[in-house]
Amino acid sequence: MRIALIMENSQAAKNGIVHDALTKVVVPMGHNVDNYGMYGADDPVSLTYVQNGILGAILLNSGAADYVVSGCGTGEGAMLALNSFPGVIAGHIVDPSDAYMFAQINDGNAVSFPFAKGFGWGAELNLEYSFEKLFGFESGQGYPRDRVVPEQRNKKILDGVRTTAFRPFVEILADLDKDLLKGAVAGRRFKDLFFAHATDKNIIAFVKGLVG
Repeated sequence: MRIALIMENSQAAKNGIVHDALTKVVVPMGHNVDNYGMYGADDPVSLTYVQNGILGAILLNSGAADYVVSGCGTGEGAMLALNSFPGVIAGHIVDPSDAYMFAQINDGNAVSFPFAKGFGWGAELNLEYSFEKLFGFESGQGYPRDRVVPEQRNKKILDGVRTTAFRPFVEILADLDKDLLKGAVAGRRFKDLFFAHATDKNIIAFVKGLVG
C-alpha cells in the first residue's frame, strides 16, 4: 500500500513527528510512505485544510496513493474537505479504537487527525498505536464480528449513494478555482512523487496542465 502524508499550515511543524510515527509502524508491514508536506512551519508552500482535501482526492483518484493520512488542528476541517470529493472516504481519528473501528466498519481510504487538540504528552505513542490499528489488519471485516454482514452491506449501499451524488472527478477539478488548485499541488516533492505513481491518464493530463 502507498500511503500519502499531507499536513496543513497550522500543524506543519509536526510533520516530522507524524512522519516518523507513520513510517515506524507501516514500513515494517511492507507499506510505502510518501510525504507531500508541508515539511515544516517555514515551508514556503502553505497548504490549508481545504487544499489538503483537494490534494488527497487528486492522489487517491489518480492512483498516486492508496491511502491518505492528513489532519488539522481539530481534524474536522481536513476530514470534511477530503469527504467533499468522490473516491474518498475519510474518518476522524482521535485514538486507536477510532482507527480500528473506522478501518473495520467503514473501510475508508483516508483519515484526519487532530494535531493540536489533545496533542500533548505521549502524542507520538497515540499516533503509533492508531497507525497499528489502521494498517495492521485487513480492513472491512466488521466490528463486532457478528455485525460483519450488515456492515459490509451498508458500506456497499453508501458506495452506491456516493457514486450517484458526485460528478466525475476531473469535471469537479475543472470547476475549482485555479489558484486554489495550483496551491494544492505546489509542494516541492509533488511532481516527483505524483508522476512516478499516478495511473489515471485523464487526471495526469489535467495535473500536467496545472504544473507544467
